[in-house]
Amino acid sequence: MNPIAKDPLQSRIEITNWVVLAVLIAVSWFFASPDCVLGITLGGLISIINYHWLYRDLKKVFQNTSDGAKSAIMFKYFVRFIITGVVILLILIGTKASVIGLLVGLSVVVINMVLNTVINILTTKENNLKDDEP
Repeated sequence: MNPIAKDPLQSRIEITNWVVLAVLIAVSWFFASPDCVLGITLGGLISIINYHWLYRDLKKVFQNTSDGAKSAIMFKYFVRFIITGVVILLILIGTKASVIGLLVGLSVVVINMVLNTVINILTTKENNLKDDEP
């Protein structure tokens, strides 16, 4: 089996996920209640773990392109979805975590993706402008 090298963009996204979570926790620490900070922390951890889990599953599928790969990834997707739902339910029932904080924390990967997309667009435009100069 030939391992697929990790793309530099993938590595940057993984690192930036943690940075975005740390910034959200730091900002909420000063401006929000402890319950909101707990929600952001737990939601961010769920989001990042889910992202890594999806990456691992997709990497396995692309390394093994058998006939059952599609059904296997769909099964794993639903298992991950159900486990995530149960974990969120347990957090809401068993802790004082804020629902709004939890939603913000669950958005860490989305915030990171938008941030990286904007940065890539701006750097691509900047590089294109430099190439057009005489």
